[in-house]
Amino acid sequence: MQSKYLKNDEYPPSEDTFFIVDNIKNEHGNFALDVGSGSGYLTKLLSENFSFVVGTDINFDVLAHQTYKTDNLVCCSGSDAFKKKFDFIVCNLPYLATDGILDIATDGGVEGFEVPKKIFDSVIKNMAKNAKFIFVTSSLSNYQKLIDYAQELGLKTQIIAKQKLFFEELILVESTN
Repeated sequence: MQSKYLKNDEYPPSEDTFFIVDNIKNEHGNFALDVGSGSGYLTKLLSENFSFVVGTDINFDVLAHQTYKTDNLVCCSGSDAFKKKFDFIVCNLPYLATDGILDIATDGGVEGFEVPKKIFDSVIKNMAKNAKFIFVTSSLSNYQKLIDYAQELGLKTQIIAKQKLFFEELILVESTN
């Protein structure tokens, strides 16, 4: 199975990335984490407003060839490589409901829940006290199941924005501990 990520190829920022940007551009603080940084667009934005920022991606080639270059990139699943606590975590989840995972950048598995669940299980360990975890999901997935799971993990969760597109509605969720 070959990923959409090939050497010198990346998943470019699109509507979901810009939707996140519109809602986090005024966030600031000490330690931020961008899980699944892809092109580096969100990581670069965060580096303007946070003292220390780390971007992660499961695909090494993507990190090596990011369009929006930043320091502190780590190839890992979710945030599994860290013991550090972050004040702010953002993730443009692979949220599409799929029967299998053909594209790690977009496919979330059954109901769009399987892959995001793994990311949540990873991220919860890296949230500082009073941290924010912002993630985007879609009306094409079982986003309520994802919100319910975040609440099961002890996070206070609220939908902070929605954006209608031609074929789906993007949903931005804020979770705090």
